[in-house]
Amino acid sequence: MLVTLRGRGTRTIAAGALSLALLSAGTASAFAASPSPSAMGSITVKADKSTVKAGDKVTFTGRTKGLKVGTKLVLQHEKAGKWNALKGSATVKNGSSYSLTAKLNTKGQEHLRIAAGTTYSPTVTVKVT
Repeated sequence: MLVTLRGRGTRTIAAGALSLALLSAGTASAFAASPSPSAMGSITVKADKSTVKAGDKVTFTGRTKGLKVGTKLVLQHEKAGKWNALKGSATVKNGSSYSLTAKLNTKGQEHLRIAAGTTYSPTVTVKVT
């Protein structure tokens, strides 16, 4: 009886170790298969004005890397910790550049970025008075 218990215990430990090894290998390959942030692309952004009056237009320009020509770019602003799309949008042109004009109506500091899917530009701040 003692031999049988040792055999079951050994098999249980071996099965657990094998399961852990397979799970770890699967996780490692999942990380290896996921693209790095630089492989997904990048977007730069520059606003032509840092301060505007409410209702004035601001033009955002920049370049993209790793995004196809014709990819839709959306202007987003941060409000209450969440990023929301504004009405301004553009597409990536030949040469990987873009230009997007939007009217800013909300007074205060606007934190803005350009988004294409899950690729985002750095944040720019425009003061709206």
